[in-house]
Amino acid sequence: MPINLYIFLALALFSIGVIGVLTRRNAIIIFMCIELMLNAANLLLVAFSKLHLADKANPALNVATNGADAQLFVFFIMVVAAAEVTVGLAIIVMMYRNTHSVDVNFLNRLKN
Repeated sequence: MPINLYIFLALALFSIGVIGVLTRRNAIIIFMCIELMLNAANLLLVAFSKLHLADKANPALNVATNGADAQLFVFFIMVVAAAEVTVGLAIIVMMYRNTHSVDVNFLNRLKN
C-alpha cells in the first residue's frame, strides 16, 4: 500500500479530531477526539517506520530492530493516552458530581 494513503487517512482522522475538540461541548466527546488525534499520530509513526524499513536503496541503513523503534513509541503514546484518560475521566466524574453536567461551558460558572 502506498504511503500516500496512510498520510491521507491520518490527516482525515486528525482533522476529525481537531474539529471535534473545537466544536463539541461534551467533555467525554472531547476526550474521544483527543484519542482520535493520538491514534492518527500513531498510524503515521508505524507507516513511516515500515516505509523506512522497506527502503533497501540505502545500504548505510543497518536496521536490526525490524521497525520496532516506532512501535515502541506507539506503545508509549498509548500508555500516556491511557493515563490521560484515567485522569480525565476522574475529573469528569467529579465535575458531574458537583454540577450534574458534563458540558465544558458550564465550567465557566465555577470560576466565581
